[in-house]
Amino acid sequence: MTFKELNLREEILSAIGELGFEFPMPVQEKVIPFMLEKNSDLVALAQTGTGKTAAFGLPLLNMIDANRKQVQALVLAPTRELCIQISNDLKNFSKHLHTRVVPVYGGEDIRTQLKQLDQTPQIIVATPGRLIDLIERGKVKLENINYLVLDEADEMLNMGFKEDIETILKETPETRRTTLFSATMPAEIARIAKKYMKDHEEITVGSKNSGSDNVSHIYYVSQAKQRYLVLKRIVDLNPDIYGIVFCRTRQETKEVADHLMKDGYNADALHGDLSQAQRDTVMQKFRIRNIQLLVATDVAARGLDVSDLTHVINYNLPDDVEIYTHRSGRTGRANKKGVSVSIIHSKEKFKIKDIERMLRKNFEQQQIPNGLEVCKKQLFHMIDKMQQVEVNEEQISPYMDQIMKQLEYLDKSELLKRFVSLEFNRFLDYYKDAEDLNYHERERNSERGDRNDRGEKKGRRGDKMRLKINLGTREGINPSRLLGIINDIVGDKTITVGDIEVTNKFTFFDVFTDQMDKVINAFAGQKDIELGVARESKAYSESNGKRRAESGKRRTDRPYGNDGGYKRKSTGDDRKSSGNNWRSDNNNDRRSESRRKSSGSDKPWRNRR
Repeated sequence: MTFKELNLREEILSAIGELGFEFPMPVQEKVIPFMLEKNSDLVALAQTGTGKTAAFGLPLLNMIDANRKQVQALVLAPTRELCIQISNDLKNFSKHLHTRVVPVYGGEDIRTQLKQLDQTPQIIVATPGRLIDLIERGKVKLENINYLVLDEADEMLNMGFKEDIETILKETPETRRTTLFSATMPAEIARIAKKYMKDHEEITVGSKNSGSDNVSHIYYVSQAKQRYLVLKRIVDLNPDIYGIVFCRTRQETKEVADHLMKDGYNADALHGDLSQAQRDTVMQKFRIRNIQLLVATDVAARGLDVSDLTHVINYNLPDDVEIYTHRSGRTGRANKKGVSVSIIHSKEKFKIKDIERMLRKNFEQQQIPNGLEVCKKQLFHMIDKMQQVEVNEEQISPYMDQIMKQLEYLDKSELLKRFVSLEFNRFLDYYKDAEDLNYHERERNSERGDRNDRGEKKGRRGDKMRLKINLGTREGINPSRLLGIINDIVGDKTITVGDIEVTNKFTFFDVFTDQMDKVINAFAGQKDIELGVARESKAYSESNGKRRAESGKRRTDRPYGNDGGYKRKSTGDDRKSSGNNWRSDNNNDRRSESRRKSSGSDKPWRNRR
């Protein structure tokens, strides 16, 4: 099928012909005839980068009456970048028509957009927040629109635009035709479709909630602390990589990008702390390949339209399968092949299984390449570039005689060795003693720790330390709120928190020793929150020469006094612990402890994660 068979106007066919459009993509082949021939609403499920803009844009332009000076169609998009892109595409498609298209979005002076709206357009392309602002100012009226398109509706919901979308839908007439495009079909999309669309039909290109068939999915398993080293191995193994590295938080995005740039990689960061001008600069540099690696958060990368990415790298797996679908869908576009890479630790394998089940895709676990494999790949990449280089005889011929004379004592073999060494010594030196970054089962056993003859764990990576924070029940702290505070301040969801205990003035919790410094350093910049090692922790005891025997002393997961220390009576009796309960052989001690607990001043929590 060709576009000429889709019953589009000659002016549109002429414009898209000049753009090189000849054969419609699958989503266009299904959606365009539906919108032209039927009157019902439509839910279209298709991945990003499959030609959705033309799928709804061409029939819209075909149905718009250019002589009617009213807003006849509204296209809603989640981000400024996507809004601009859709608007530009529609302007290109309508090159030979008299249809007026105006984009309105946040991040730009509203006065400019108000001026553009002085002459009423037939089509408005908008982000939800700015459109509501213009509606409230009385500058945009939607009571006469015939067509409404919600593009990347699942993204808009993920970004928190649910209430805005419903506000806008209430401003539109019930007689409108609504077309909703989404890469996935979460419950909220289904609810909006049921509530605001009438007798809608559904078109699915590919499988519902599935990824692109052009994307292969692989993952590497390593220790969490070696994640950045694994990232560098992946990049070095793919010299021509052009991709996005997705991180969870802004802070992590900054840190990873800074490390990459410091290590000589062509990278930059995209996150919410950038101004709009800085964001535009970074994205433009990435689009023209001045940047090879873009390190970004999910929110910051929304609306970024680049069709020839080779890789998407999940520095951390997202919590939602739908977010993974959007990430991986940024590569493998326009019938090109792409790779979605995930760096995980051993405890995240269940997440891979969940994503496999939801996407109905098989993920391949690969071994993290060793130094020799990386060097070999880089060497032959350099040789390929040398073979394909374009030789400019006219420019270099004046120097060839002198070069030949200077190098005449070298035979061919020696010349090639020196050439390779000149370009390649950096990689050889760096990877000479490169460690194996793959996670092995023996490492897991090592982390669990060996036990001595008495069954006590010794010398293992998994030792925990007791930390103390100056917030308690009087500040409304509970285990859930504590975890939220730690997540917000540390910005690393791999931090494992155990045995939380909340008292009136303080809260105590355990973390692994190899994560303790990161937690303490993160809290160091907080003015009103003090965090440190608890007196009863192993770290505190060792630093003060107070190593306690395991028996005969109260364990660190017992209730503390409000000053952060134990309330231990000087009776000379040792208290014995068993499981999560402890018992004193002294009746007075037991009654005293009972009264203290019933007073409500201390409320210990057990085994809360």
